[in-house]
Amino acid sequence: MADQKMKERRKVSLMIMVLIFQVLSASLHGCLAATGQGQPPRKPTSIHPRAGVRSSVFLPVSGNVYPLGYYSVTIGIGNPPKPFQLDIDTGSDLTWVQCDAPCTGCTLRRDQLYNPSKNNFVDCKDPICLAVNSPNPPQCKNPNEKCCFQVQYADHGSVLGFIVLDTFPLRLVNGTLSKPNLAFGCGHRLQNRGLHPPTPTAGVLGLGKSKASISSQLSSMGVTKNVFGHCLGDNRGFLFFGADFVPKSGMTWTRMLQSSSYKHYSSGPAELLFSGKPTGIKGVNVIFDTGSTYTYLNLKVYETVLNLIRKNLSGKQLHDVKDKALPICWKGTKPFKSVRDARNYFSTFALSFTGSSNVQLQLPPENYLIVTEQGNVCLGILNGAEAGLGTTNVIGDISLQGKLVIYDNENQMIGWANADCNRKFG
Repeated sequence: MADQKMKERRKVSLMIMVLIFQVLSASLHGCLAATGQGQPPRKPTSIHPRAGVRSSVFLPVSGNVYPLGYYSVTIGIGNPPKPFQLDIDTGSDLTWVQCDAPCTGCTLRRDQLYNPSKNNFVDCKDPICLAVNSPNPPQCKNPNEKCCFQVQYADHGSVLGFIVLDTFPLRLVNGTLSKPNLAFGCGHRLQNRGLHPPTPTAGVLGLGKSKASISSQLSSMGVTKNVFGHCLGDNRGFLFFGADFVPKSGMTWTRMLQSSSYKHYSSGPAELLFSGKPTGIKGVNVIFDTGSTYTYLNLKVYETVLNLIRKNLSGKQLHDVKDKALPICWKGTKPFKSVRDARNYFSTFALSFTGSSNVQLQLPPENYLIVTEQGNVCLGILNGAEAGLGTTNVIGDISLQGKLVIYDNENQMIGWANADCNRKFG
């Protein structure tokens, strides 16, 4: 058991590409697999707004950047509800769970899998199937064919399955119990070709911008506004849907990028600052992605960051050391117990968004460093080029810790503020 725990920790801390980067390098296709026959005709599911009193949903979050490498929520699905632990991922649209249809490659015991009934499957011509597979409509051989999906990962792993509908019982903050029927993926064929095993969760909670995401579906049904936020702490935090938890003041806001090239939660351009001074790096666009444990920068920005840190460490009592956790690490005169012990050796980075007045995302040492089990301090900013991300810049969990981050899809804004994420919000 101890060996297994070490294996799990090493798996995430070495994290190159497993389930962490599903969106940036993943694509959704109508798989139209032959593993299932067509179902009897059913009434198409409406994804248009319906009248209702909008409220909000509050969910506790568990997890950490190191050693786990992910944050998750537990959500009940079905009637009676069965709990599923899901990675929260602002970088992907589709929510999916491991599914007994039957399943090949699933990591959970069979009794822990989602077990669909015939009435749960969505038809290929259903509007939700179109939303999931947008912008490429599924090629339906017959109207009663099951709606399929496939997610391809950068490490050549994949998830294949069907789109299903089921009840998600949600306790709203106004005291009522909402039971919306939401569409999600029933993943029945999983392939993991990466170097490390996948996370032990049941699947992914997709929070992206498309109509297929949970936030968009709740909004279209009149349950909540299309607004959600998260606060990631040391070992806990919270996630909410709806506008009731949005502070009236104290938030820093910037606009989401709107072009077709920016289908994720992106903002920019921004200028990189170090210790409050310009670095010469401008025009940086970033993606906010809770599906990524660490922050990934394109080669030019990454090399600038690394050079600035090393120059700043010159003459200080920190020395390079090899650590299995991350590529760049240092050791002190004695082992560090936490990032707080090492923060005085380092300075603060900031992204200053040039399209807005005085809008900065501050990245103090706590937002780009980890302390490993060996007591070394390691850089949680990685070279995106080595991870296959090209010129893309990703702000991951490590740089979102200790911040309330809100995605306002109603007004196309992203906001943040420093917060104590280890206590219940509100």
